[in-house]
This record gives sequence, structure tokens and C-alpha cells, in this order.
Amino acid sequence: MENRADDEGTDVTIYRKALTDTVHADTPTGAPEPLLALLDRLGFERETLATAEPVRIWHEAPGHLGEAAKKQLATHAVPWLHKAGYMVHITNDVWDSAAYTDAATAVRNQSAPAPPPAEAAVRTTDRPPGTQRR
Repeated sequence: MENRADDEGTDVTIYRKALTDTVHADTPTGAPEPLLALLDRLGFERETLATAEPVRIWHEAPGHLGEAAKKQLATHAVPWLHKAGYMVHITNDVWDSAAYTDAATAVRNQSAPAPPPAEAAVRTTDRPPGTQRR
């Protein structure tokens, strides 16, 4: 099974799994528990494949969310992960500029990290920067 965070050398890589509507947040093999717990608090669901060696752990946006809500959840996580010192790469197909602005404002105001509303309104997006963010 592919692990994009290992492949890309990031702490978290957020992307849509090919040919699905599943939004993944991959962390490197052996990622620290504080990183995994932060993704949990940000609204991602932890998945584990215990039959792999080493144990494979990844996160997914909840399956019951619509496409727009999954994008908002994924993008909302980025400034919180940056604040915690993690390097994040998020692909263009799950980027939502308005969700990033909202989350960055919350980070600046020192609000506690929380996932965006499950039934958030659909927002207009534009193209995110094409480089990895720190």
C-alpha cells in the first residue's frame, strides 16, 4: 500500500485517493502519536492496517461528508498542522481557499482546533499555491 508522506518526505500529505471520493491524510511510517492525535482532533478518522509490517496508519475524511465538506475539512487542517510545526502537502483537488482563510484566522486568534461544520456551505475555490507549505 502506498504511503505518500513517506514518498514525498512530508509530515502529512493530504490528497484524494485515485478513482474514489476518499480524502486521505497520510503520515510517515512511525509518525509520532501527537501528530496522529492532532489529525483525529481535526476531524479525520484514523485507519489502521495491522497485518502490514510495520503497522500502517492513515487518516481519512469521514465518508458521510459531501465533496465540498471533505475539501473544507482537509484544507482547514493545514494551518493547524503548520502551527504545530508539521510540513504539509495538500493537492489542488482537495484545496479550498475560503476554508484555509477561515482556519488561518482561527489560528491567528488562538482558537482551539476544531473541524469545520459537517454540513458547511459549498464555497468557491481558486487554485492553491503549487508548492509544499511549511
